Amino acid sequence: MVAQLPAGAEGIVENRLIPALVKKLRMEMEEIQELILETLYSCLQVNAFEALESGAVLILRDVLYSNSETIRSRAARAMMAISVPLEGKKQVCNNNVIPVLVHLLKDQNAEVQANAAGALMNATVTTEGKYAALTAGAIFHLLELVNKNSSKVRLNSIKALTMLAEAPEGRKKLLEQLKTLQEREMDPNEAVRRAARIAVKVIQWRP
Repeated sequence: MVAQLPAGAEGIVENRLIPALVKKLRMEMEEIQELILETLYSCLQVNAFEALESGAVLILRDVLYSNSETIRSRAARAMMAISVPLEGKKQVCNNNVIPVLVHLLKDQNAEVQANAAGALMNATVTTEGKYAALTAGAIFHLLELVNKNSSKVRLNSIKALTMLAEAPEGRKKLLEQLKTLQEREMDPNEAVRRAARIAVKVIQWRP
């Protein structure tokens, strides 16, 4: 509950409690894992470096395989937050997390899908991340999500596709599916419409 406030999250980070939370994440029962992931997410938004230094990316990657939808969703959300800084993006790539995130795009739970797409959106800012996602077949699975009922799923998927369109190979594949994204320019959600317009512009860009 303390971590829900910015000052509380800052206090947890400043008192170096993150390494203990990360360590506990692997060994606790599901109910406690949910609380740890919720706490970590709040703290990661304040400062991700304590978690990165504690090996959180590897542990979060393992937790992404959980049988619990709630834990998968929260772990993917934490992975999205930890991949905001450059060091986080590097660790996500170096620890082979991207194929796991691509696999989660096929999850039956919309929150899991949305958070996995969001994590991919952050990780694919780098060239290494883009090509890791392309190799893992991310474009096909992301395209399947752009017409989902959840606006969060649609938004994060389109943003992730925009990142992949910055790679020549990604742009080439997406040009073949341009109509799918153009249709989303009339989406009922304003943020999705805006993201779709940007995606179409990036895909159609010529050097």
